[in-house]
Formats: sequence, structure tokens, C-alpha cells
Amino acid sequence: MTRDGFFNFVISSEYMAKSIENMLINGIDTWAPTLSVKRAVVDFYSPNIAKEIHVGHLRSTIIADTLARLLEYSKVEVLRRNHVSDWRTQLGMLIEYLFEEFPGSANTAVTTFKHLQYCYTKSKEKFDKDPDFKEKAQLAVVRLQGGDPDYVQVWAKICEISRTETTEVTQRLQVELEEKGESFYKPYISNMIEELTIKGFVEEIDGALFISIKDLKTPLMLVKRDGAFTHIATEMAALWYRRNEEKAEWIIYVTDAGKRQHFDKLFKVARKAGWLPANDIAYPRASHVGFGVVRAQNGKRIRRCRYSERFRLVQLLDVAKNRSKVALIERGKAKDWTLEELDQTAEAVGYSAVKFADLKNNRLTSYTFSYEQMLCDKGKTAVYLHYAHARICSIIKNSGKDIDELKKAGKIALDHADERALGLRLLRFSETVEEACTNLLPHVLCEYLYGLSKQFSKFYSNCPETSRLLLCEATAIVMRKCFHLLGITPVYKL
Repeated sequence: MTRDGFFNFVISSEYMAKSIENMLINGIDTWAPTLSVKRAVVDFYSPNIAKEIHVGHLRSTIIADTLARLLEYSKVEVLRRNHVSDWRTQLGMLIEYLFEEFPGSANTAVTTFKHLQYCYTKSKEKFDKDPDFKEKAQLAVVRLQGGDPDYVQVWAKICEISRTETTEVTQRLQVELEEKGESFYKPYISNMIEELTIKGFVEEIDGALFISIKDLKTPLMLVKRDGAFTHIATEMAALWYRRNEEKAEWIIYVTDAGKRQHFDKLFKVARKAGWLPANDIAYPRASHVGFGVVRAQNGKRIRRCRYSERFRLVQLLDVAKNRSKVALIERGKAKDWTLEELDQTAEAVGYSAVKFADLKNNRLTSYTFSYEQMLCDKGKTAVYLHYAHARICSIIKNSGKDIDELKKAGKIALDHADERALGLRLLRFSETVEEACTNLLPHVLCEYLYGLSKQFSKFYSNCPETSRLLLCEATAIVMRKCFHLLGITPVYKL
């Protein structure tokens, strides 16, 4: 024991070697941490129906997906929820516009997402300029929420077209979601309001219903004077449902940092109502995972202008893939690979470059979007990591050894200082996953993965003997698990 009251200890090389050998034989899942929660809800990017997924949705999508993967790996059942905005004013104005423009055929007039976007833009212009149309649109929301069959029929068609578009993007990003939008919680709103009313938290002001508690500076509107439910009503109903019906012990909302105060208010009401404990550290709990903005090279926040296609998320991914393919062709890969291999590798590298460039940053900070930086093969980039992994795979393949037989018969020795350093880095995998999980910080895993690849490079430069192939294999396995947790498809040759 040292004088300052801390214990100093050294992990034996034999213990580290044995732990790595066990992982090689029994699989990387034996290193998965176990959290104290069994079920969690992760609330994803939540786009608006009839509006395109753009680069502004990128961070929410991939951060939420990584957190869900980390939790799932840590033996938590994760309910991946897409809380789409499908019940608000924008739907009322769009439906009313379709009724006026296409009388008698509003539910069949629009068949493509591009046409739907055009109609949305025109309906918004009319909503902003025409007071009579605005009033009709607001009434349309009431009728939709009330179940008017004519309005519901058009609404269903709009949702169908939008869902097809958004599914393409999530599939490209390898993100799995279950949609439960605002409309899903309609059956639970009345009971939720009744419960809050009984507890004395609801008051009527000028014909509208508000949540009013001591901890809120201003009341939160639940129901408008015309009878339409607000997004506060649907979000409170969703929180109630997730706690009482889905029995979630951890509800995680992933949105930009600007929504923090909004969710703080919801959580205060939930704690006051007894849906969450008074201590916001104890489980069950609700957490807001905020993140910074994505900026262009000029320093301005990237947004999709209403009349511009510049920052469509689909196009962003296409550009990353195409640039990756050009780089591979310039390196002569088109001569050695099939067209399918070239295309698949370009996609894996391009998409992962976009993801890793976002995830490697502390989510609370903003960052500047740059294809040149994210597709660079040096430094903390996905391209560098892919090269590191492909190099390990090449080392193992070129050795001519049967790695499965080595796992059964071979022994790992950590005699060299660089062997020991690599062994320590490998053993830190489990605690890194746990830290990233409990603190909801994906960049912690990115830092670990980058550090592991650099440590391996140093190890192999000083310890190139083929007898150390098991450490190469262990490193590749851990890297691939990190890739999976980050939603990245590994590349085996480059």
C-alpha cells in the first residue's frame, strides 16, 4: 500500500494470456459486461412524416444505433423506437391541401415521395399566407386525431409513401427500427391526462388543458382549445406507456442538445407523477442524450434548405461511397478485384467513414463535415482502421497456419513489453464497453479501437514472429466486435 492510500498492483502476464486464450476458444461474447438493467427503450431520430431524412438526422440515427448495440451486447433487451411525427399540424395542412387540389382523389393523387414533398412545400406556403386555409388545416388535425375515415385514409397513404423513403436510408446505414409514432399512443392519452388530473397536475386555461406543477416555470400544453392533442400529450403518453406497458427500466432519447430543456420538463412531470423515481440517478430512469451540430466548411450549421438537394442524407452516403471507389481504383484494385468486390468494399469504407467521423467525437461537441478528412487513410479515421484490420487478416492468411488449430493447441506468451501492452489493451475491451454504455458516450469505444490498432502496429513491428499469430487473431476479433458495435461492416482486404 502506498502512502497516499492507494493500492498498486501488477496484472500477471499468465493471467492476461489465459484470459485471451479463453476468449479465443469461447468467443468474444464472454467478455461482454452485464448491466443492472434488463430492458431499455432507445428513441431514435424521429423524422417528420412527408419530410425527407437529411444530414441533420445523421447524428441521432448513428449515435442511437451505437448505444442500442452497446446495450444489446451488454445483455440488455433494447426496444428500438422511431417516434415519428405523424399527427401534428404539418399533416393537417398537407391533407387539407390534397383535398383542395385533388377533390375526390386525394388518397390516390400522390404516389411518389418527390411529389409528396412538392405538395408539402406548397401546403406550407399556403398555410403561412392564407388565414382561412390555416384554420382549415388546424381543424383537419382535430378530425384526423378524432378518427375521421376520410382524413385517416389520406393520412395512411402519406405515411406509407414516407415510410418507404425512410426505410431506404436506415437500411443503408444498417439500422434496425420499430416505428411507433405519435399516433400509436392515442389510446393512452386520455388515461394519462386523467391520471395527471387526479393528482392535481392539470388545469384548464382559456379552454385548453395544461400540465402545471411547481417545478415548471411555465405550464405545458396538453390539449389545444380546438381539442387537438399537442406533442407534449403524445410524448407524455409515450413515456407512460414505456414505463407501465413495456416495463422499460431505462428510456433513452437521442436528439440535438437544444432539446435538453424540453426533456428536462417531461422528466420532472414523470417524477412528480411517480412514473420515475425522485432520484434521477436511480433506475428506472429516463435520459436525454444530446449532441452538437454538424457544420459545413464555412462554419455554418448544415441544414437542408427547403429548395435545395445539397445535403440530402442519401446523396451524402452516395458521395462517400463514390469517393471511396475512386480511391480504390487509383490504387489499382479494379485490376485485381471483381466489380462486386470493388462495389461492396467502396460501400463499406465510404459508409463507415461517415459514421466513424461522427462517432469519434464526444457527442456533445459539434464538428465540421469533410469528405477529405473522413476518407483519409491516416489518423483517427475508419479508413485507417480498415487498413489495420485488413493487414492483420493478411498476416494470418499469409502465415499458412491453421488459426483454429493454433487456438486449440497454441499458447500465448506475453514476454515482450509490446506483447504485454497489447494484451492489456485487449483486456480493457470489456470495461470500455461498460463505460461507453453507462455514460452513453460512443466516442469512448472509438478511442479504444484507434488505440488498439496503434498498439498492434507497434507490437507487430517489434514482434513479427508467426508464433505470435494468436495475438493477431485476438486483436482482429476485438476489432471486428468494435466495428459491429459502431455499426461498421469490416473489410478483410484493402
